[in-house]
Amino acid sequence: MMTMNGIQPQLWNRNFIQCCISYFLMSFAFYMLMPTMPVYLVEELGIDVSRVGLALSSYTVGLLCIRPFSGYLVDSISRKPLYLFAFLMFSALFVGYLFATTVLAVMAVRFVQGGFMGLTSVSGNTIAIDVIPSKRRGEGIGFYGLMLNLSMSLAPLAAVSLYDMKGFHTLVVAAMVIAFIGVASVLLIRYPGREKAQRPPLSLDRFVLIKALPFVPSYLLSAVPYGMIVSFVVLYGKEIHVAHPGYFFIFMAIGVGMARLVSGKLIDRGKVHSVSIVSLVSLSGAFVIFATFHNELVFFVSALVIGISFGISIPAFQYIFVNVAPHNMRGTATSTYLTSFDLGVGIGMLSAGYISSCSTIATAYMAGAGCCLLSLIAYLRLAKPSYEKNKLSP
Repeated sequence: MMTMNGIQPQLWNRNFIQCCISYFLMSFAFYMLMPTMPVYLVEELGIDVSRVGLALSSYTVGLLCIRPFSGYLVDSISRKPLYLFAFLMFSALFVGYLFATTVLAVMAVRFVQGGFMGLTSVSGNTIAIDVIPSKRRGEGIGFYGLMLNLSMSLAPLAAVSLYDMKGFHTLVVAAMVIAFIGVASVLLIRYPGREKAQRPPLSLDRFVLIKALPFVPSYLLSAVPYGMIVSFVVLYGKEIHVAHPGYFFIFMAIGVGMARLVSGKLIDRGKVHSVSIVSLVSLSGAFVIFATFHNELVFFVSALVIGISFGISIPAFQYIFVNVAPHNMRGTATSTYLTSFDLGVGIGMLSAGYISSCSTIATAYMAGAGCCLLSLIAYLRLAKPSYEKNKLSP
């Protein structure tokens, strides 16, 4: 709400800063294991490469198992205590990696940790949305989401160096310490308890936000190429002879950061459909060029453009999911939003592997461009008219 002299409400207050710090530290700790876990499993535990994907993907299964229920929990009980409990369990589970020496043991740890990560992310996202001034919600969501993108880009760089110097167990301890610092940052959030509205004892909207379902196809389809990028871009870079393909994530993070500086403000000014449509068109074109022209310049420029496009589309989608939900269902809205993204990323990982085994990784990325076009069609036909019908005032 605007103040008496027309000045916008403060976004970067103590609570929002602590929300961002805790989200960054949770994500940073988790993504430290993403590039190093495969190396550890193959080189130190002697696990066959064909089984590594199974071990790594078990966290996604745990994540998806808890997500529909996490929204209900967040909307039904006090959000900050739930956030603390889930974050604490997520952090403590890093100990499991110190003792897991088989595929099944690693899968079990990652499955349980994935479940608590799902609960932590939903509760943290919901609290962040609650503390963001309503007139600056789009901008706040953009900056909050930037924490995830920064951690995904910076954590692998730090992790690989630490792994090479000190080994996997030291890396796990470092990740656990970072996660516990994140727990401490949650304690600094001043979040008052709020009364919860009564809802029917048995209803589907306990677990899925019904009004947001028309948004799901478009968001899921846009997340498919994201999953392809996360899982196969380094291999693709090596295949087309890029010297340092891992730098793709740095350029992508720069693009995301650039987009977040302006996209949130445009969303708050009522331009949510304009930025969503532009981002999906841009993604389609970027993936076509990325899959067609094989040289370093195109590789890294595409990373920047893809980062800008995702940096625009992801907060825009979160805004429309949240903005059709009353306060007492924001947890369910956030859960539906995150579940859609996780499903799309999972489909992207699996489909990229299948397509590249039958053809090439470039073909997979061309298919990703097709998914972006389908996402645009779904947005125009389903998401946009549904949002205009069901949106709530900020």
